[in-house]
Amino acid sequence: MLQQSAQDDPSRGISGRPAAMATVRTLDDLAIWDRNPETANRCAQAWSDAGLPARPVTDLGEAVRDADIVSCVTLASEPLIRADWLSPGSHLDLIGSFTPAMTEAEPARFSQAAVWVDTQEALMKSGDLLNAIECGAWNRGPLYGDLQQLCRGSVKARTTPQQRTVLKAVGSALEDLAAAKLAYRATRSR
Repeated sequence: MLQQSAQDDPSRGISGRPAAMATVRTLDDLAIWDRNPETANRCAQAWSDAGLPARPVTDLGEAVRDADIVSCVTLASEPLIRADWLSPGSHLDLIGSFTPAMTEAEPARFSQAAVWVDTQEALMKSGDLLNAIECGAWNRGPLYGDLQQLCRGSVKARTTPQQRTVLKAVGSALEDLAAAKLAYRATRSR
């Protein structure tokens, strides 16, 4: 199950996350939540029309408790994801918040989690990480690595089925450039 905010709405052209995850995991249920239920309905319908098992939900806590993968894509300035909602073995993507003033998850979520970042810049820009460090719930020591190291295999991925994992992304111009090059190549080949 993947739970995420409808901020990642395929009707607005941002439909890659579940499709990408479906290439490496079987997605049995996509629970879509948004503060605006109509947005969640539109997002779930668009993904359902694209062949993904998506449905809107109104209870964020219940959806997160039932999820193996939680992908949070918001501009929240207060935590939406509570630490006690996430079960052993769950994975949390924190993708939306990208400044020190933004945060999507409670700092306690980091205390017993294996943490990766998209780039080392996340350690300076992410409100999620900075808040967790400030309150003593996490320190930079247990950072497992960044996305480049993970993709190259130079750092370990999940080490046990019960390990809680987090990927904190803040975005980078290099990622945007790579995406733009792929999009450009795709349109030129048509």
